Amino acid sequence: MGVLIAILYLGRLFFITSLIALTIAFILEPFVALLMRIRFPRSLASFVVCSFALALLYVIGMGAYSQLSGLYDELPKYGQRIGDLVDVIQQKINGMEDQTYKVLVPARQRQEEERRKQQELALSAAKKGKKGAMPAPQPAATGAIPEVRIHEDATPIGDYVYSRLSSLYQVLLMASFIPFLVYFMLSWRDHVNRAFLQFFHGEDRLIAARSVQGIADMVRAFVVGNFVLGLLLALISSTLFWALRVPFPMLVGPLSAFMSLVPYIGLPLAMIPPLFAALPLNEVPVYLLVVVTVAMLHLVALNVLYPKIVGSRVHLNPLVVTFSLMIWGFLWDAPGLLLAIPLTAGIKAVCDNVKGLRAFGKFLGD
Repeated sequence: MGVLIAILYLGRLFFITSLIALTIAFILEPFVALLMRIRFPRSLASFVVCSFALALLYVIGMGAYSQLSGLYDELPKYGQRIGDLVDVIQQKINGMEDQTYKVLVPARQRQEEERRKQQELALSAAKKGKKGAMPAPQPAATGAIPEVRIHEDATPIGDYVYSRLSSLYQVLLMASFIPFLVYFMLSWRDHVNRAFLQFFHGEDRLIAARSVQGIADMVRAFVVGNFVLGLLLALISSTLFWALRVPFPMLVGPLSAFMSLVPYIGLPLAMIPPLFAALPLNEVPVYLLVVVTVAMLHLVALNVLYPKIVGSRVHLNPLVVTFSLMIWGFLWDAPGLLLAIPLTAGIKAVCDNVKGLRAFGKFLGD
């Protein structure tokens, strides 16, 4: 177990890249199957779907860039508004401290402390007024050997920048493989499935086939269900934010929608983008309407839509979900939080179909 955890941690970039590509392949697989029904070969259908997905991603990126450029132009207003809010909060905190001090500290003690402060100020002013003799310079130590450096030491800022750039290069390098991985996962899906089953014989092959199908069903239900639910929430959120005159609704709507799907902390995360975008409006009713809108969408999505779209196939109890988020978040940071539930659901699918592991599957289930 220790070796496995070390491999998962040290090779996190490889595993995260592979799982992200697999997740995207699960999202695009229904569209490939749709094209295959109208006599498209799988390779051609995979190429068409991947090309369309890249074009759609490019259009979304251009739309997000235009929204972000507009937000960048408005940053001085946001900075001024945030500064005003910080000043107001600081004044209120100072007022509360003064009130607490007056309540807890007796009047006589406050007068004595004020008198002592005045005396200390008078003494410090008197000391500054006096002119003292300048201290004589100390003679240099004889026999001191000057320090000679062959090369300059690296600065902490330089080390930090180098480490960040190195990490960014590795992330970009791995991200460049994702389109190719997605295409090959889609086009070679049937061949890989048949080749994988050749490792098993007899009853084990049937168990392996059921396990693979169970993993596919659970992960597809979770990934595709969350993706469809996020798109629906993004459309509704953007429309409502536009009606409330919140700036940049096409940017903050999708951000709020997909953040709302994060387990446990989705509601406060979903409120951050629209509230930040609405700062320059300086209208309290708008803030209240934004909070109510996000809260209602979050509650309806998780209590009505989520069980219908996702929860019918992904059966994990809340305790296991919490532990999986902690473990995968520790190993892989933010990507681990996003991939924790589908990974755990896949493990449960294997345990449900392997006779010796069914007890673990029941433990993971709801």
